[in-house]
Amino acid sequence: MSAYDDLVTRATADPAVRGLVLTGSYARGLATAHSDHDVIVVVDAADGWPASRSAALDEIVYTVDGLADTSVHWQRYAFRGARVLLDRLDGGIAERVARQATPTAAEATQWARGNLDAYVNQLYRAAKSRRDGADLAALLDEMESVPWLLTTVFALHGRLRPYNKYLSWELETFPLPAPWDRTLPARLAADPVALFADVAALARRCGHGDVLDSWGDDLALLG
Repeated sequence: MSAYDDLVTRATADPAVRGLVLTGSYARGLATAHSDHDVIVVVDAADGWPASRSAALDEIVYTVDGLADTSVHWQRYAFRGARVLLDRLDGGIAERVARQATPTAAEATQWARGNLDAYVNQLYRAAKSRRDGADLAALLDEMESVPWLLTTVFALHGRLRPYNKYLSWELETFPLPAPWDRTLPARLAADPVALFADVAALARRCGHGDVLDSWGDDLALLG
């Protein structure tokens, strides 16, 4: 019996376990020979199950209340495409998983505006470095702009930014309208600055032109 099958058997037999959630590459159908199983074990109390990590299996422990806590933005994408293996809350585990994976309109708006401003700031720094002949600094700033860009674009579409590993999977499984299609990862890697006009146009269509306009004449440096 594999470590994964053993965990599912033990957890299913333990009434203290309220739910099991498979995440990661196995949940998304992307597992390779090097992939481990990532399983969230949901319990009532933090000490109700020992967490463990190995090359074959990561047992990640959440309390029921912790699974309902959506305040930690970066970890929420782990629940995108997750598979609920056990739900002893009559759908409550599945509901919490779906909530983690889906931002509210208010959350998406907040993330879009904050990350759009940070994205412009990063490109502005890069543009100033290019202007001053500091090409290496400019390149590093351009690279650093990519996470801000991705968070902005996905938030403007009401979605979470994927982890880089799953960006192509996300765009193929849940396509975005042009120009944010499956070519996006390659375009970002080739020239992230070239996407600024598209980001700006999307932001304005979504009602966030004031964020861009707050940069005043400095925006002209971005082309």
